[in-house]
Amino acid sequence: MRVGITGHHGLGHEIVSQVLERLAERLRRYDPASLTVVTCAAEGPESRLARAALDAGAALEIVVPADDHRSTLSSEHLPLYDDLVKQARCVHRTGMEASTPQARQAAGEILVGLSDELLAVWDGRPALGHGGTADTVAYALGVHVPVTVVWPEDTARP
Repeated sequence: MRVGITGHHGLGHEIVSQVLERLAERLRRYDPASLTVVTCAAEGPESRLARAALDAGAALEIVVPADDHRSTLSSEHLPLYDDLVKQARCVHRTGMEASTPQARQAAGEILVGLSDELLAVWDGRPALGHGGTADTVAYALGVHVPVTVVWPEDTARP
């Protein structure tokens, strides 16, 4: 089973805790030995879930939106990102040089194309910019990849 994960970043601690609990519960439905998690390893729940999946014995594949992607990440996230990339079974690249909205959209489409199911940490609102979580969800639905939205009720994105 290949499960893609995408989602908002910059979420508060309480939202992240609730989301991680629900994501972990969802992944427990699969045998870690036959599970591959596919992610762009963005800051937030998707990277933390990828780390947990690796620790449980699942395989990991990373999609890198652009050659300069690493330079766009916060210094706090770099150790986790570098560790995930190092441990990934495969690293997929869009072939784009700059981290633009088009690169993020391309990465989302690659992620969906590699996935049997998409888990989306998404508040259900439109993307704040092209290539956001809402666009990845819309693409997945358009190509008939099942989407499971994970978002705590009665919470709003900061």
